[in-house]
Amino acid sequence: MGLLVYWLYRALGGIIGKLPLRTVMRLGRTLGWIGYWVAGGYRRMVMRNLEIAFPEKRLRERRYIAREHFCTLVGNLFAAEKIGRMPQEQLRELVTVQGLNVLEEQAAAKRGMVMVISHIGNWELLAQLSPIVFPVKCGSVYQQLGNRHMDAHIRAVRGRIGLELFERKEGLNAAVELLRKGGCVGVLMDQHAGDAGIWCPLFGRLASTTSLPALLALRSGAVLVPAAMHTDGLGRWKMVFDEAIDPKGGDVGQLTLKLNGALEKQIARKPADWFWVHNRWKTPTPKFLLATYKRGVVLPKTPNGPVDAEAGELFAFVQRQVDAARLQPFRILIRSSNWLGDAVMTIPAVRAIKRGRPDAHITVLSPAKLAEIWQLVPEVDEVIPFEAPKGLFRQLRLLFQPWTIARRLKPYHFEVAILLPNSLRTAAEVWLAGIPRRVGYPGHGGRVLLLNQVFREKKKKKKEPKKPEHQVNHYLRLAEFVGAEIPEVPFALPNPWRAPGKYLRFAVCPGAEYGGAKRWMPEGFAEVIKTVSMARECQWTLVGTFKDRTVAEEIVKLAGEPDNVENRCGQTTLSQLIGILRGSDALLTNDTGTMHLAALLGVPTVSIFGSTEPVLTGPLGTDHTVLRHQVECSPCFLRECPIDFRCMKAITPREVAQALLVRVVRSGTGR
Repeated sequence: MGLLVYWLYRALGGIIGKLPLRTVMRLGRTLGWIGYWVAGGYRRMVMRNLEIAFPEKRLRERRYIAREHFCTLVGNLFAAEKIGRMPQEQLRELVTVQGLNVLEEQAAAKRGMVMVISHIGNWELLAQLSPIVFPVKCGSVYQQLGNRHMDAHIRAVRGRIGLELFERKEGLNAAVELLRKGGCVGVLMDQHAGDAGIWCPLFGRLASTTSLPALLALRSGAVLVPAAMHTDGLGRWKMVFDEAIDPKGGDVGQLTLKLNGALEKQIARKPADWFWVHNRWKTPTPKFLLATYKRGVVLPKTPNGPVDAEAGELFAFVQRQVDAARLQPFRILIRSSNWLGDAVMTIPAVRAIKRGRPDAHITVLSPAKLAEIWQLVPEVDEVIPFEAPKGLFRQLRLLFQPWTIARRLKPYHFEVAILLPNSLRTAAEVWLAGIPRRVGYPGHGGRVLLLNQVFREKKKKKKEPKKPEHQVNHYLRLAEFVGAEIPEVPFALPNPWRAPGKYLRFAVCPGAEYGGAKRWMPEGFAEVIKTVSMARECQWTLVGTFKDRTVAEEIVKLAGEPDNVENRCGQTTLSQLIGILRGSDALLTNDTGTMHLAALLGVPTVSIFGSTEPVLTGPLGTDHTVLRHQVECSPCFLRECPIDFRCMKAITPREVAQALLVRVVRSGTGR
């Protein structure tokens, strides 16, 4: 197959070689114009790239540049084949040179030059003219082509003009030696460099960029000279050399950053000349977050200077945001869980994802009832709330909900969607929205068909018992899968304690959404209220949903309807619940979402567990006490206890009251 392609290429070259150069370019431009209308995938890629590079231009202007690019690209490719068959003395007449004094100055100083070349205009002509125009011996770093016949042909064409070739796989010592002798070595630097590249901005958007030109310059002491061969009409070109960049005092990252800046100026001179039909801003797979890439991210240095490592994590995070403010956002949609507790347990993963790349813009798609939770998280840039269908025909409306949500998501142009829930419906939402990268666990209902980046847990060997671990790790592993670092950071958000008062304030959450098996007895809560109230002056606020109001009324009645107890069950918004918790010295609760919310807010908790496992779903952090008595049937994870409720009855009001008083003292909230 390779040989067939080679002979077809040579046959086409033979036909082109017999035609006049201007005719060849006209033919190429005509085919390029046809290609613009026929090659829809490439046309869309070019338009997307132009939108990244020139967001200030109107759509009409970008379309014109795209059409002209197709014509110019194919015209130059045809012309390059013709030029390869022309005598060298004729080539010089086709080109005007701008900035030749830059080369002459370096040659006079006997200093080597790394010629930084890009796919602009007729870049092959630049290679052909190098030995003629340049006042020093020239070479080029070359990467072997997959087709050995084509590779041999191109080597022969470049070799006949006296251009020395350096194969990348064979090392760069020979290229460095030529530079040290005052020679010139050309290097292409504008293609996606994959995992080996440095991530630095190009037109304000992070792109993996080769560090080879900077490395050659630093190793040899040569200067960096950006060069381009712009199209200047039919069969005419302009060779432009920009100001040389001295590597002294620089590092690989900052030099590469400067070269990207020089490339931007070259492209801006004549935008249609650059090679737009490649995915220059390609998103890596699977780790599209960049925290773990060995060469890392390089950003322009800010006037504030480098981040002070001793100033704390919060300052460092703010500084990174300042550095990244000039970047185009990498838009990540995160689909929130639908339940309060689960949503709170995903927050560490969301925070890690935000820290995964400096240009990350995090948008959370959340049920409206949980939107205020996400607004508390500083790493979340935007929240899109949605209402779950209610009332008549609810189930039917649920079937159409993914279409409704997808219409809301499309205008945002997200690059990635990360799904924290495992449902088929959430996958359908982002698939219908056309988000190109969709990430999540395999989940339910065959939703893997709607995902294109699936995280499957490694299976344990049969002999190895599965160790229980907290559910938060389930979400953190998903974040790690896409490239986030998982540092040891406090779970609780920064939250100063309320001003000391005359008495203690306790919040009590006696309900549990999952079922009765998770709820401690009303008489137990009532007894704790009476016991603690006799020991300390305090105020109690009962919180929960409207469904919990009946049990809360029973607790108040069993406690003797004291004046220091307020029943707010079913009477608070999420924002009001957050206010109550923040104003409390501690929360007494079952295994509930409110427990996780309190832990997130930095409020100490005393949690009662029976049918569930605290290792899996206990409160995160240090200022928490979990009360649980191990019985033979616990944890059962049932909604209702089928026997005698022994796991909950084993926990006495006295030990709960004692734990509550000890907790406020240990946490420093007790007065």
